[in-house]
Amino acid sequence: MAAPFAGIGHNGGPDMTGTAWRKHCWQAAREALLPHLPIEVLRGRVRRAQELGLDYKTYASVRAASGHDVVAFLFSSNALRVTSRLPQLPEDRVARLQSMAQCGRLALAVAPLAPAALMAAGQGLLDAAQPAPRPFGSFAEAREAIRLARGAHKPDGVILVGAAPFEAEWCAAGKLGFYLPAERIFA
Repeated sequence: MAAPFAGIGHNGGPDMTGTAWRKHCWQAAREALLPHLPIEVLRGRVRRAQELGLDYKTYASVRAASGHDVVAFLFSSNALRVTSRLPQLPEDRVARLQSMAQCGRLALAVAPLAPAALMAAGQGLLDAAQPAPRPFGSFAEAREAIRLARGAHKPDGVILVGAAPFEAEWCAAGKLGFYLPAERIFA
């Protein structure tokens, strides 16, 4: 029986319909994409994740997305659960901030909360606080507010931790490394 006509562009090579060959090609391509890190590098990254108070999966996701190590966290006052009516940091937030080492702890005071009130509520656990951008404000306004809030820290090493839906946009405006919802940090 004659083989069916292959058509224009066919190079006359073998038929690739077998599942074993496709599986082999897929595995080879996947292995070529994944870096082979020495065990000491992995141990160092696990240790760094513990210093930051993150699980390794979250830390690895942040590193993969930004390409850089975490140098600071930028918390919204919503994520910290501090408001002008309740100007006190909840105990779970205090414990979490205390567990974070070797990183900056910055904050954004969402109006009507003042940065000074947020710093007072932070009980010395926050390095600095700045006014947050207006919710649903302009992109340029958000970019400038985030630039002031992150200070001297490089943007791609800063993780924004937020709790309100509009806060995720601040990450893009400030060109920050990653956005984490508050429940991933404070759970």
